[in-house]
Amino acid sequence: MDDRGGSFVAVRRIPQGLERGTTTTTCHSTSEVVAGSAAWLGRGLSCVCVQGRENDARPSFDLTPAQEECLQRLQSRIDVVYDGSIPEHQEALRTLWNVAFPEEELCDLISEQWKEMGWQGKDPSTDFRGGGFISLENLLYFATNFPKSFQDLLRKEEGDRSIWEYPFAVAGVNITFMLIQMLDLEAVKPRTMVGATFLKFLAENESAFDLLYCITFKLMDKQWLAMRASYMDFNTVMKSTRRQLERELLQEDVIRLEDLPSYSLLSR
Repeated sequence: MDDRGGSFVAVRRIPQGLERGTTTTTCHSTSEVVAGSAAWLGRGLSCVCVQGRENDARPSFDLTPAQEECLQRLQSRIDVVYDGSIPEHQEALRTLWNVAFPEEELCDLISEQWKEMGWQGKDPSTDFRGGGFISLENLLYFATNFPKSFQDLLRKEEGDRSIWEYPFAVAGVNITFMLIQMLDLEAVKPRTMVGATFLKFLAENESAFDLLYCITFKLMDKQWLAMRASYMDFNTVMKSTRRQLERELLQEDVIRLEDLPSYSLLSR
């Protein structure tokens, strides 16, 4: 994705009978990353989330001291940009590779291997601009807490897949960005009922944002399959995912994130 947001990476499904020449990459032989030009990533990020005008008068919801403290800590995470010169960020990126592909050694932090995970190029740091370091933390949380679901999505193992699939990692960054916007997490106080509801969950579970990320990723993939989508449908799928997630968060019988109907999609 260039600065204008005018490029994309799609993943083309390859029949299972075709395998790479080395044993270390056999398990990744079912996909191929291809670059092109379209607006479903980059510019597409702003399409996913409804943006209010600056003079919109939206209500705000008062927070308890515990909710305010949790929100501030989460906002501090959101403010951290990915910096490839920071050793902790480098290590987090290596860890992501190791949990995603434990049988294949990463040659270097800048490597063509990253395309196997669905990054747009050989340097994943260029794709973090939309989601920041928290988008990497979200992927790591997903991989370590729900490894089966993570691997199923990474390797596109469930459902009747499209020939041109969404790139896993870049889709993950889009989901982080969408959740931040949907929950209005950069505001001092929530200005939507969905945002206020989420902060109740956050006060009870400081990993609520990471958990909601995992739920959303699985829900997005379910919508993708139900809509028989291909890469040009990505924004439509994300909008549908957001609407469904908002409906579930506002259900009266949901008192924790584990009560969301879509939570049942996750497997450890």
